[in-house]
Amino acid sequence: MNNIIIKNLGKLEWYKVVNNMNLFNKKRKFNTCDEIWLVEHYPIFTIGKKNKNKYKKINNIINIPIMYSDRGGDITYHGLGQQIIYFLIDLKRKKINIKKFIDIIVKSIINTLSYFNIKSYYLKKRPGIYVKKKKICSLGLQIYKGYTSHGLALNVNMDLLPFKYIKPCGYKDLKMTQIKNFINNIKINKVTKILINFLIYILCIKYI
Repeated sequence: MNNIIIKNLGKLEWYKVVNNMNLFNKKRKFNTCDEIWLVEHYPIFTIGKKNKNKYKKINNIINIPIMYSDRGGDITYHGLGQQIIYFLIDLKRKKINIKKFIDIIVKSIINTLSYFNIKSYYLKKRPGIYVKKKKICSLGLQIYKGYTSHGLALNVNMDLLPFKYIKPCGYKDLKMTQIKNFINNIKINKVTKILINFLIYILCIKYI
């Protein structure tokens, strides 16, 4: 079964999507179609489960909610203008390991940025895609019984200011960037269309 259902969820609260994502993986069966969810989240800081006690004072500085995630990693920010893609994929059924799957995602992002004449590269030690030493796309996957969840966050045309109140992904010297800094008036749906096309091509899937 190579079909993957791609859903555009629009703009939704982070916790609603994550709850539905976890429920999807717990209920899925051997013949459940894989899915890819596209969404923009309203402003929120999310923190990996191992670092939940590090950032209790942020709300005193900036009025953005903090929520804790079952993913790995440190703190990050989500906001409108950032394309989030959640991958709900059965890796065993596709006969690929997590390393190969990450490689597929990375190639798709780099190819997408190259389409817009933006040269980028992947850093394994600080997982994500970078442009001129600044992070433009974050990666974070969770595996449950061979099923993936979470995914990527690509900065397109968002407000980057909240990143200045945190250490993105736990790195004090990490600076963020976005496609808007290289292309004026870029629309998120245009970027997403190109990215999905590359994912489909590399995964060799049928878009339904």
